[in-house]
Formats: sequence, structure tokens, C-alpha cells
Amino acid sequence: MINVAITGAAGRMGRTLVQAISEAEGVVLSAAFENSTSSVLGSDAGELAGTGANNVIIRSDMAAVVSQFDVLIDFSVPSATLAALALCAQNNKNLVIGTTGFDAAGEQAIKTAAKQISIVKSANLSVGVNLSFKLIEQAAAAMKEADVEIIEAHHRHKIDAPSGTAKEMGRLVAQARGQSLDDVAVYQRVGETGERKAGTIGFESIRAGDIVGEHTVMFVGKGERIEITHRASSRANYAEGAMRAVQFLATSAPGLFSMRDVLDL
Repeated sequence: MINVAITGAAGRMGRTLVQAISEAEGVVLSAAFENSTSSVLGSDAGELAGTGANNVIIRSDMAAVVSQFDVLIDFSVPSATLAALALCAQNNKNLVIGTTGFDAAGEQAIKTAAKQISIVKSANLSVGVNLSFKLIEQAAAAMKEADVEIIEAHHRHKIDAPSGTAKEMGRLVAQARGQSLDDVAVYQRVGETGERKAGTIGFESIRAGDIVGEHTVMFVGKGERIEITHRASSRANYAEGAMRAVQFLATSAPGLFSMRDVLDL
């Protein structure tokens, strides 16, 4: 059995992960964490997630129970993820990172830690999204002259825009065209913007209600348009991807992997 720990156990994604672990073969929840100000500290993680008591108490001090898990799944914020990364590297614990928004120093810290431990890091752990990444690469290579727009929608509580998944989609398009996304991304249009500049990649973000996650990449050429769309109806697909990542890490040597490695894409 693979002993798994999760951060953000009281959040929407955290509860979904607890449910997924309870249903998965070969894995068991052995630790669950929340921040030190959380009102659920001391609660049973299974009861909180609606799966029934599992005797895993939600804690804030990861270091105190680091010996109890083999893999940590972290969907949080960069500062918390990097603190967990340092602890995992010191204690030879593998890590699944679903957090986005790292700066250059954070990305380098992850690369350095991957020399000691196995890490799966992905802007999106969904199996379907990662298949979409592959299709987007193929479309971008075949339609290099097309105008590209990336439209993403998420729930009203999401704090960053565009989403990490949308940025990754843009990066893949730019890479296929021999560009840098930083040079061609257009994140906002308002007022008299003038004619569209050739080769740019536009982004639009929607934040509303309880939308789990939707992403569409439009390739618009002369007289035709291709749209590659992924819609998530629940967070279960992200949790399923996380389970596959955990199982992948069980047999992996130290290194930094993506979900495309996990899925052999």
C-alpha cells in the first residue's frame, strides 16, 4: 500500500481527493493537513469528506508526521507548496504538485528537489486535459498561420487568471510555432486596440458561479475554425489523475515528471 498525504484537506479539492483515495486500490490516506488557522484542525478527514471516519486527523504540522506518508499531494499556493517541497526533499518523500503560479525561483527549487525525490508536476492533472494538450500541439503545428484564442472559465472563488492550464495551452501553441509565450500573449483587450497583430495568442477569462473548469483553444484560419475544448463537470477527474500520478511515482526514480509522462503521451 502507498501511504498518501494531502494538503488543503478541508477544501473542495481536498475533500474530493479524500474520496478518491478511499475508492482507489493500492493507496491509503495516512495524513491530512490544513493551515494553522483552520477551524477543522483535529477533525477526522474522512468524516469531513463524507466517506466515513478513517482515523486520519487533520493537522497543521506536517513535519511532526512526515514519517507516516510516502507521497504528498499538494494543491495549494506556491509558498505552501515550496515549504512542503523542502520537507519532502529532506525526508525522501515523493510529491504530486497541482499548484500553479510559481515564479522562476520556485520553478528552480522544484527542479533542484527533483534530483533527490520523484515529483509529478502539472498545471492540470486531468487525464482529458492532458490528452487535449497533445491535440493542441498537433493543431498548432499544422495551423501555424491561424489566429489563436484561448478561453477559460472557472468558479467565482478562483484567485488567479488566466488559469495555469490556459497558460500551458498557450505555451504549447507558442512552442509549436517557435515562439515564446511571453512575447506573443495578449491578456487584455479594451478600447481601440487596433488590428490584431499576427502571431499573437489571446486569452479570455471568465469567473462565475460554480464552474469547475472549462478550456477552449480556437484555431481560426481562412474560411475554417478548429476548437479543442475540455469541460470538467466535477473535480473527480483531477483526483483520478492524482491517483494515477501517485501510482506512477511508486516505481519512479528521482526526477521531475509531467502528467504526459504518467499517461505515456
